[in-house]
Amino acid sequence: MNGRKHILIIDDEENLRHMLSVMLTRQGYQTDSAGHGQEGLEKIRQQAYDFILCDIRMPEMDGKSFLAKALQEQVSSAIIMMSAYGTVETAVECMKMGAYDFISKPFKKDEIVMVLKKAEERERLKEENRQLKEAVAGRFVYSGIVSRNSTMEELFGQIRKVSDLKTTVLILGESGTGKELVARAIHNNGRRASRPFVAVNCGAIPENLLESELFGHVRGAFTDASNDKAGLFQQADGGTLFLDEVGEMPLPLQVKLLRVLQEEEIRPVGASHARKIDVRVVSATSRNLEAAVKEGLFREDLYFRLNVFCLQLPPLRERPEDIPLLAEHFVRNFARQAQGEAPRIAADAMRSLISYAWPGNIRELENAIERAAILCEGGVINNACLPPGLVSGMNLPPAGNDEDLSIKKAEEALERDLIRKALERTGGNRTQAARILEISHRSLLYKLKEFGLESAKNA
Repeated sequence: MNGRKHILIIDDEENLRHMLSVMLTRQGYQTDSAGHGQEGLEKIRQQAYDFILCDIRMPEMDGKSFLAKALQEQVSSAIIMMSAYGTVETAVECMKMGAYDFISKPFKKDEIVMVLKKAEERERLKEENRQLKEAVAGRFVYSGIVSRNSTMEELFGQIRKVSDLKTTVLILGESGTGKELVARAIHNNGRRASRPFVAVNCGAIPENLLESELFGHVRGAFTDASNDKAGLFQQADGGTLFLDEVGEMPLPLQVKLLRVLQEEEIRPVGASHARKIDVRVVSATSRNLEAAVKEGLFREDLYFRLNVFCLQLPPLRERPEDIPLLAEHFVRNFARQAQGEAPRIAADAMRSLISYAWPGNIRELENAIERAAILCEGGVINNACLPPGLVSGMNLPPAGNDEDLSIKKAEEALERDLIRKALERTGGNRTQAARILEISHRSLLYKLKEFGLESAKNA
């Protein structure tokens, strides 16, 4: 490649095509030409162009039809429309369709060059923005976990400290917060990374099969045991076994799991002797195990054995600054899988995503983004693409200009609105409002000062 920008000129006037080609070649551009829209389409299917200059009135296929077809085929070129019969309405219509700019004939040499230079600058800024987004996304990714939340950053530090050890780890958090991702991060960042990582959901396997799944069995141990079978502990030998939803494990099996952790050996169902294993156990649950212990549903000795090192994952509603990062991450992942262009998330949709409570946490957000990416049109995810019930009715600033695209401003508006509502609900009682908002009283006082709401009643 010679580095010169490549331009396609589409116009039914041969003299104009020639004049533009000569002029733009002198300006350092490389040019091709086509006599009508259909020929232009054939050209862009064979060759990628940086810019396209397209007349509106042409035989066979006019400029508007070409523009619609080119955008339908997701051409990445900046398309500049030209016409000697142009009006403001025509220009606006073309821009709404997706044209970069509109220029009226006849035009001066400097005029067309200026439009192209502006288009070049825009494309350069778009590319820089794309690279910056990727760099920022990379900065806030730790072992596949996307976050810039301070609590999560502390958790990353804890993962680094415990990864190389054989210490049992208990991961606590609501469903959908990414507990298995944390377990994999512990495994992948430690000495066992080259060995197996085996995951099992203790609540998804029937009680009568779970013992055989975990510890294996020998031939003839029960009716259907026609062959010896290695259990998950044996499969994970030398590596990590992740026991998800360990709080669902039945009491009789809890006794056997405790023995395995203490003795570091397993006895397959029906076997006459035990065998040594070297397995690092990481467990997780969305249940309150302390409450389960008090209710007699979980063994206290096993709880303490699993809870040597505890990691608490915050729910997504406590990580609002992560929602834009995660949303962009899921959009890119979906586009990569679909082998297409990643859609843009519009400001109104991003405000709705930030203001939603996400009871299903990150898993719910990922599902919502995938649905929105499928439904979106024109490469833009807006509120209409989001699941019903997700779009918030909160009084956030309406989208109208570039400033409204600020995630920071949207977050501030959301915080201000929530604080105001909490104070209204509590009659201005700041202590109760802080409790509802799940922040400290001191943090609330700081926010009141920051948002100019100090006049609320004190408590």
